[in-house]
Amino acid sequence: MARGTVIILLTILLFSLQARAEGFETRAKYAILIDDNTDTALFEQLSDDRMTPSSMSKLMTLYVLFNKLKKGGVSLHDHFHVSEKAWRMQGSKSFMAIDSEVPVEDLIRGIIIQSGNDACIVVAEGIAGTEEAFAGEMNAMAARLGMKGSHFVNSTGWPDPEHYMTVHDLAILAHHLIHDFPEYYSYFSEKDFTYNNIHQSNRNLLLTRNIGVDGLKTGHTDDGGFGMVASANRDGRRLIAVVNGLANEKERADEAEKLLEYGFREFNTVNLFKAGEPVENAEVWYGKDKSVSLVAANDIAITINKLATNNLAAEVRYDGPVAAPIHKGDHIADLVIKREGMKDIVIPLTAANDVEKISFFGRIARGIMYRLPGGK
Repeated sequence: MARGTVIILLTILLFSLQARAEGFETRAKYAILIDDNTDTALFEQLSDDRMTPSSMSKLMTLYVLFNKLKKGGVSLHDHFHVSEKAWRMQGSKSFMAIDSEVPVEDLIRGIIIQSGNDACIVVAEGIAGTEEAFAGEMNAMAARLGMKGSHFVNSTGWPDPEHYMTVHDLAILAHHLIHDFPEYYSYFSEKDFTYNNIHQSNRNLLLTRNIGVDGLKTGHTDDGGFGMVASANRDGRRLIAVVNGLANEKERADEAEKLLEYGFREFNTVNLFKAGEPVENAEVWYGKDKSVSLVAANDIAITINKLATNNLAAEVRYDGPVAAPIHKGDHIADLVIKREGMKDIVIPLTAANDVEKISFFGRIARGIMYRLPGGK
């Protein structure tokens, strides 16, 4: 029997409203809004263009540090030495004394709350010996996380033509900080920190606006303008917004808030299938069962615009009939979900159970049956 691509059409009608969401606009030169629960981009503007990330690139410095903490190579109670290079560093500072020994936990707060360039260099040198070597670790980590539009030459975000990121990459990095290190994420919501008797407030103004924001980091340079990576959680739904290229501190906070409010207001998350729930059946060739149920490993949930006309078309695609034997968990097909005005979603479907191959004589009998009119 000839095999080929099988496409099974599923149609899921969710809404049929005539109202359309008005086009969203932002003053930010670069922007992205991600529904973190479903990994869906709700808004993008020059999201893959290289830009000056300023202090937002300190999120990668923190990621490398958190990774060392999680693996046990560093502890919160370790102390790192403040070199002359770190002490002399200009820009935003934690005001760490030269030749002092600073606890790692204070360095974390210095980077997040005070945006301390000196604290970043102390961490870089404490982990890798030199800031240059640490930048190599940052680049290796970026590649591992799938950040294709980023390159680091320092730990601080100090302007350099070869130091760049994209807002898309910053959203990827924020997602990993939230999910890979939940034990450290609470530092991002702290509103102030005093070090060396110098009190400084977190530059993330959204932490005080009672809109569900609990992180992450701001940035500013003359080259890059004002930017922010912000995440908010409402009733278990988390959004990540990144903006950059704005005129001042208030504007970056206002534009990030506007983007988050747009996401919570205009979009819904819809649950389609539970993990392990049959999505469709695939025809089996020479198996004891003539079909096998196709399931997803995780719950299938999608994010859609509330006000747009949302006729969702779904296709199950596989190379069939599928030859036995089949083992539970084998990747058999893909569920392709098409949403109006949004990118397609492709979800792998696997076999829900084993299907044994029939005997030699059974295959002969089955082959004869296939060749009879109407036989299957």
